[in-house]
Amino acid sequence: MQASAPAVAQSDPALNARLAMEALDAAAIKLREAERSRDRVAALTETVQAYEVGLAAMREGLRRATIREASIRGVFEAESDRLAQLLAVLQRIEAAPEPSLLLHPDGPTGTARSGMILSEVAPVLQKEALALKSALQEVAVLRALQESAVDVLEDGLKGAQEARTRLSQAISDRSDLPRRFTANPEAMQTLITSSETLEAFASGLMTVELDGVEGGVTALDFTTARGSLEMPVLGTVLRRFGQSDAAGIRRPGWVIATGPKAIVTTPWPATIRYLGPLLDYGNVVVLEPGEGYLMVLAGLDQLYGRLGEVLPKGAAVGLMGGAELDSQAILISSAQASGAERSETLYMELRWNSEAVDPKGWFAAGKE
Repeated sequence: MQASAPAVAQSDPALNARLAMEALDAAAIKLREAERSRDRVAALTETVQAYEVGLAAMREGLRRATIREASIRGVFEAESDRLAQLLAVLQRIEAAPEPSLLLHPDGPTGTARSGMILSEVAPVLQKEALALKSALQEVAVLRALQESAVDVLEDGLKGAQEARTRLSQAISDRSDLPRRFTANPEAMQTLITSSETLEAFASGLMTVELDGVEGGVTALDFTTARGSLEMPVLGTVLRRFGQSDAAGIRRPGWVIATGPKAIVTTPWPATIRYLGPLLDYGNVVVLEPGEGYLMVLAGLDQLYGRLGEVLPKGAAVGLMGGAELDSQAILISSAQASGAERSETLYMELRWNSEAVDPKGWFAAGKE
């Protein structure tokens, strides 16, 4: 099950960051418990996803905290003269003895008037003083939060890397998955060599001769998943079906921006029909989630699995490439809102009877 970032109070950046820290702590617990799980692959997949969610939430929390602190400091700078006068008035009121505040040179009448004015002004001054105190305290909390984030981020990044390493080994050791067929290298190589486009390859894949077809694998009805599929990776859709990129090229699929080393999983139980390099798409995984359907995931760096294996929903099929940012780089990118944490792109196509279809009608994210 592909994890998603937790919904937190958008008005409290400090709370957002604290909740993200708690999410990273929970991921660390998952990592410790994964070795004792009966299904280590599934447990470690969930652990990697938990780290990704926690780190993404941490980045967002820090980004919002930085923006909030800058906003408060901007107000301080813009109103520095007025705030200085306010502080001076408050200091004089605090330092002056009470009788002198009420004594007026015009006698009792003047004293009464000054008392009435002071009674009207004092609540306003008190309100401003409380607002100033609250803002200063918030700045202190946000600054302390950002300073403590370095250690939290470093632990989270190390935990995520350890979880990925363990997952790769666990998948390599796995031998209990059912297989619908085994590889036919000659037929596959002929198809790869003769295909000049992804469309041609996908069409040919539906008719390629398979070796060693096994029975006993019951496929779920993929059409029941329409509108409810989860994204195969934690990220943001950059371009949707048929939208032009900067070069004016239109593709019949989605381009998803995601982070370095992000885990890619199966949105639905599926058979691996192909995995490996293809054309100019980098490493590609082609899944068969239902009869007549193919799901293409392109642009991966590391691939998991073997041809013909039947994967459960949420199974890892690979990792994205790129170099993951260190803690200092994350803090800098959060402060600059540079978007460096989404440096990789996954291309996804969904095909029915060799024709590309818009994923919007299938994925829950498409409803947004």
